[in-house]
Amino acid sequence: MVVVCHPDSHSFNHALANEVQKAWSEAGFDVRVRDLYVEGFDPIITAAEARGARSLDPVVTGHIQELITSDLLAVVHPNCWGAPPAMMKGWIDRVFAPQAAYTFPKGEDAGDEPIGLLATRAALVLNTGNTLPDREREHFGDPLERMWRQCILAYCGVPKVERRLFGVVATSTAAERDAWLAEARQLAHDLC
Repeated sequence: MVVVCHPDSHSFNHALANEVQKAWSEAGFDVRVRDLYVEGFDPIITAAEARGARSLDPVVTGHIQELITSDLLAVVHPNCWGAPPAMMKGWIDRVFAPQAAYTFPKGEDAGDEPIGLLATRAALVLNTGNTLPDREREHFGDPLERMWRQCILAYCGVPKVERRLFGVVATSTAAERDAWLAEARQLAHDLC
């Protein structure tokens, strides 16, 4: 499963997602690409979903089904103020759902350690930004690294996570972008 979240279908984020899709397809995987903007994914979690009820939205349930059956997961999005874009955050809230992506020993969140339910053996998170990667780590603490690696994927049972931040995209050269695309493709290939 490859999930991309950027409003411009000609974005560098889409180019990265395409490289992952190609690498995994060439390795023999049945790859499904989910473009949240093209799909018009509704990021607004319902009150019932926020309380742990299963989603009644067929698009959301389709994404959940793909997530829980995916051997590999790639997520591609820009860094927006140290966080994913709002649509991606809504996708996380609705798709990494209780009793699908994780549960608790007593069946409800009572502050216990979660039990990850995902069978996904590896995830690749690719982010773009307009802050130098060293500055992102040293000055801002790279919040996307911690969020994806620990707060979401490890929490839900994904044992291997690779993540890269590509930037500065706004001032990058064609040669830099080509090198980043090759790196993304190699990272995807290495997870097979």
